[in-house]
Parts: sequence; structure tokens; C-alpha cells
Amino acid sequence: MDLEDQEAQKPLLVTAPGRIGDGSHLAESDAASSSSSIAVVVASTAVAVAGSFEFGISVGYSSPSQSGIMRDLSLSLAEYSVFGSILTIGAMLGAVVSGTVADRVGRRSAMAISDLLCIFGYLLITFSQNFWWLDIGRFSIGCGIGLLSYVVPVYISEITPKNLRGGFATVNQFMICCGASLAYVLGTFITWRTLAIIGVAPCLLQLVGLLVTPESPRWLARFGHPGAFEAALQKLRGKGTDISDEATGIKSWYSGFYRKASAITKVEDVGPFSEGLYPCCYSWSRVNGPSTVWGSECHLLLCK
Repeated sequence: MDLEDQEAQKPLLVTAPGRIGDGSHLAESDAASSSSSIAVVVASTAVAVAGSFEFGISVGYSSPSQSGIMRDLSLSLAEYSVFGSILTIGAMLGAVVSGTVADRVGRRSAMAISDLLCIFGYLLITFSQNFWWLDIGRFSIGCGIGLLSYVVPVYISEITPKNLRGGFATVNQFMICCGASLAYVLGTFITWRTLAIIGVAPCLLQLVGLLVTPESPRWLARFGHPGAFEAALQKLRGKGTDISDEATGIKSWYSGFYRKASAITKVEDVGPFSEGLYPCCYSWSRVNGPSTVWGSECHLLLCK
């Protein structure tokens, strides 16, 4: 009877020492890893959407500045109309090459190039003395935001986990609206030259932030940087997070994608025109009409 009592008192599950014996340590470790992952993703997204904010300021700049620019530089209505509309032409050209640029130099470098174009454009507007300075500056800004309109939602969708991807992607649209609204409000109180200087601020903030944000793991995996790919993914997901399943899924997705693409046509025969067609239409819809989300949503589906 004593032997039976001893057998009944034995635990049904035997835990290895130092593994599951103390569940509180594992819970704390998982919580710390999760918070670290969210912090890096949030910070990287915040740096990216500084470009979205710049997009909104650039679109909203011409409306409150019209009277001041026409008065100070003695522009006719037709001349100012060219200044306002040339942004669209620059955005189209920037969007045509945005896919090629983002693939050749990476997502971070593409955002840095767009920032430099916008800074150059706003400095020309700030110190402009005639019609031509204004138009060249506005055209340069258009090229910059055309590139930003593609690379920002793509970067956000590539760095965020599946369960957070949709929510983080909406921040891009929100910051565009915030930037345009701020330009309208500030333009009623400050001069057009001061407003142009303010337009430089988001670009500078993004340039500084890009120095510490990780590159897109999907871009690194696509273009054959396995060591950097795993390091970037680990940084985004947290030091204690197991990324083996996600890394394997990303690699297998791209290998399967290229196999399917090669069955239809050679990938290298796609050309820059086809790569830029989607971002060109995407930028056109944003600058000329209601802001849409179809471009970023399509990329969200591709990243699954």
C-alpha cells in the first residue's frame, strides 16, 4: 500500500531543471523580446513615415503660398499655375524610376535619395528670385515625393510582422493627411519662404533616422545578402526571438516567385518601364485625386 501511495504522489509531467521549471522567467523573457521587437518596428516605421509627412507638406504647400509668391515675385496666374502643377510631372518621373531605384540601391538608400531631392527643391524655393528657381525646385520636390510614394509603403510592409502589417501600413496614409493639413494651417500664419524651410525638416529627420534603422530583410533576401538578411530580421524581431521559420518562409517565397516568373518570362527582361508602371499610377492617383491604398494593399498581399 505504501508503494502505491508513493507512485500516486509522483508528478505526471517531469520538468527539466532550468527549462520550464520556473515559468515566470520564460514569461519575462518572452515579454522583453516582444517589447523589443515592437520598439524597433515602431521606430523604423516612424522614420519611414517622415517621408509620408514630407509628401503631404509638398502637396499642400502651393495653396496657402499662392498670394505671397505671386506678390513677391510678380508672377501671373498662368506662371503660378505652372509652379503648382509641375509637381505632378516631377512625381510621375520619380515614380517611373522608383521601382528600379528601390531595387538597385535598397529601400533605405532610395528614401535618402528622395530626401536629398526634396531638400534641394525646398532650398531653391526658399532663395528663389524668379520664376525659374521656383519651377526647378518644385520639379525636384515632385521627383522626390514620387520616389517616396512607392518606397515608404513597401518598406513598412516588408519590415512588419503579419499580424501588425495592415495597421502599420495605414500610418502612411495618415501622415500624408497630417502633412497636408499642417501646410494649410501654417501657411496662413507664416511666409512662403519660412514654410519652405519647414518643409526641409522632415527630410533631415528621416536622413538621421535612416542611419540607425535596419534595411528591409526581404530586399536583402531577394538580392542575395544572407548574413545581412538574418541580422536585419533578428534586429526587427528582437534578440531572443526565433526567426528561423520566418526566415525560411521568406527565402522559399522568393525562390518560388522567381521560378513562377521565369516560367512566364525572364525576370531580367521586365525592364525599368514595367517596374515603374505601378508606382507611376500610384503616385498619379495620390497627387491628382483622392488618396488611395490599392498600391500598398497589393504589396501587403505579396509579402504574405
